Amino acid sequence: MFARVAMKTFIFSMLVASLSVIGSLESRAQETAEISPEQLEFFENRIRPVLVRECYECHSAESGKTRGGLRLDTRDGLLLGGESGPSIVPGHPEDSPFWDAVTYNGWEMPPRGQLPDDVLADFKRWIEMGLPDPRVRESITVETTIDLEAGRDHWAFQKPQEQAPPQVQNSDWAKSTIDRHVLAKLEDNGLQPAIDADAGTLLRRLSFDLIGLPPTPDEVQSFLRATARNRDAAIEAKVDELLDSPRFGERWGRHWMDVARYAESCGNSTNNTYPHAWRYRDYVIDSFNDDTPYDRFISEQVAGDLLPVKTDEQWQENLIATGFLAIGTKNLVERNPRQVQADIIDEQIDTVTKAFLGLTVACARCHDHKLDPIPTTDYYAMAGIFQSTNTYYGTAEGITNRNASDLLQLPIEDKVPAGKTYTSDEIDDLNERMRDLRSQMSEAVRDRDNPMQQQSVIRLRAQIALIQGVLSEIDDNGIPRTLAMGVQDSESCADAAVLVRGDVETPAQRVPRGFVQILPHSSDFSIPPDSSGRLELAQWLTSPENPLTARVMVNRIWLHLFGEGIVSTPNNWGLTGQAPSHPELLDHLAIEFTKDWSVKSMIREIVLSRTYQMSSRMNESNYEVDPDNRLLWRASPRQLDAESMRDAILAIGGGLNLERPIGSPLARYGNNRIGRTLDASLLDGLNDRRSVYLPIVRDAVPRSLALFDFADPSLSNAKRDVSNVPTQALFLMNDEFVLQNAEALGRQLLDEHKSIRDGVAAAFLATYGRPATDSEIRSCVDFFQEFMGPARRRSNRFVQTQELAMTAFCQALIASAEFRCLN
Repeated sequence: MFARVAMKTFIFSMLVASLSVIGSLESRAQETAEISPEQLEFFENRIRPVLVRECYECHSAESGKTRGGLRLDTRDGLLLGGESGPSIVPGHPEDSPFWDAVTYNGWEMPPRGQLPDDVLADFKRWIEMGLPDPRVRESITVETTIDLEAGRDHWAFQKPQEQAPPQVQNSDWAKSTIDRHVLAKLEDNGLQPAIDADAGTLLRRLSFDLIGLPPTPDEVQSFLRATARNRDAAIEAKVDELLDSPRFGERWGRHWMDVARYAESCGNSTNNTYPHAWRYRDYVIDSFNDDTPYDRFISEQVAGDLLPVKTDEQWQENLIATGFLAIGTKNLVERNPRQVQADIIDEQIDTVTKAFLGLTVACARCHDHKLDPIPTTDYYAMAGIFQSTNTYYGTAEGITNRNASDLLQLPIEDKVPAGKTYTSDEIDDLNERMRDLRSQMSEAVRDRDNPMQQQSVIRLRAQIALIQGVLSEIDDNGIPRTLAMGVQDSESCADAAVLVRGDVETPAQRVPRGFVQILPHSSDFSIPPDSSGRLELAQWLTSPENPLTARVMVNRIWLHLFGEGIVSTPNNWGLTGQAPSHPELLDHLAIEFTKDWSVKSMIREIVLSRTYQMSSRMNESNYEVDPDNRLLWRASPRQLDAESMRDAILAIGGGLNLERPIGSPLARYGNNRIGRTLDASLLDGLNDRRSVYLPIVRDAVPRSLALFDFADPSLSNAKRDVSNVPTQALFLMNDEFVLQNAEALGRQLLDEHKSIRDGVAAAFLATYGRPATDSEIRSCVDFFQEFMGPARRRSNRFVQTQELAMTAFCQALIASAEFRCLN
């Protein structure tokens, strides 16, 4: 009966704030007993036959269909309603969407024709009577057997507790509270901390960790001189310099983009582009550079559109921030709009709870969480929040896209258009093409019974949609409009129904919008009936009483600085996650973090600790006790990640362009299906830019990144895989990108240094960030002499051979383990 409800683009507007849904079969049975004999007779004779005849075909358990998520074969189904909320308010037909539909007031149900006036009068009387209906016991209720009180005993679900720094024997070694916590663990286990890292090694570590780039030879020499005078002062000054660098946001913003599953396409089989996703990328980079307090950073991404603002600039930034909820994967070919919505909501719940809480709440979509104390009703309490939120992700409607959406219009125009600008002639051509296509469509529709014409209609609709997409994104002058991905509250907000086994066709009881009950104070935030609840969700996530938010973030910071988190399962803090190696230290850092929520301050505190500044020197006796270095008796050697590797190769070759590009190549590519291969032309103009600005297309990540364990952009990634495979070595030995930069470095060394010895020494500083040893210099000079021997007898080839030798030497340094490793 409500077969077309799900296809409408607007949502019911209802006065149902006071509606209370009965939660158990027993209470429903009591209500059934209150039906008078006269009411029962009226229902059986005047109402049930019409419902069976006109409605059950599309809205009953027997038919196997519940279109729009609505069941009309039980009283609870009518009260719970469908995906847009309750369909009947007992006693108030004027406030009941069901009554609007049967009276053809906006909706027209049943679609075969309007019911007779006398039948409509019966339905109105039935609603005014309070909806007397004996069909109660057939309703579905999903129950939970999870013991929340027992689950709250888990350490991660309890508020961090500050404790006095532990007493240590070697108090002279510890420079900070961090060091005291680490040293106490070492001493308890009979371990000795490693010696301090030498200045060159520490500078390279700091530079890659904080800005993702190698130090220049001049920076190395300067730092070595400064540390010789006053090591601690030199380190502090360098740390502050790196934190203030605009390169910091590019490095640490990329870490967050792993968590936020940033990408510029929807993935799945169609993989349509997201031409406006880059705005979120730039927002993240700027936020880390500005040291936006982390609690504010969370609030902007979850509920930026609901935060108070004073300027258009703030409003624009907040809208862009909500792109966090919109950039996930989308199944654009799915025919069932309810399934599309359910999948988008699931992806949003999964990302939000992993990113900010380190919990796998999405595992409760089909049933109670199998491992953690998270009932499926908690999942649907959060689902109600995102069901009451409109997600704007764009993409162009077409044969492979049945589920395009609008985008958000931003208040401030771009100074330089990020997308393609159209001339007046091109706009005229588009409009002319549109008129021609619509004319062809009219012809095809008149002969729609012809199978060939049916195919033509599909093709023409796709072509029209593509042109409409182009025209919708430019103004009258052909200038691209300033658009963004993001979210806003729906016009009408409603709680979500539990879906039995996650099936959109089998709704059960509705649950009030809310949060994960296992965490304390989840019930302290009341969600107004006319609000989605995202603002309250942001407030709950950033509440000082939330035991996870600060812990999860400081653990992420620790992970990126040490290669392993204090909790080694950074996206799983549930019962099956690993316990912290240093629980008191974790709580200390979390409490410190919440004082100002400053990411830069937290990083500064950690890297200035002696724990961070240790060398990676091996100690056999320590290794026998703690082979995984979980107790931090030394610095663990780490491989450079994909972006650092690529950026470092560009930097030492002198070809790295540090200017931020405007937009993304995909903004010029437009709303198109990109498939699973990345056209090399999309990288034109970006080959010399930092890797964070390369277009990230799902299933088509640039090869220079994918080979070196780049994060899967379809998932929220807390910790990347680390591999050492032959294809990586082959890339470094054979790829044109590496060869070009090795050649550029070689030419630079020959131009700037008169002797091979000086060139070799400079090459070690550039690639390894340290002076070469005498033995290394001798070996390299011997290599050059042997390589150049035949060329000395043919002067016309000497220069060419020398350049070739220097290129081979530089490439060998780039392909070496030391270049790829951070000690």
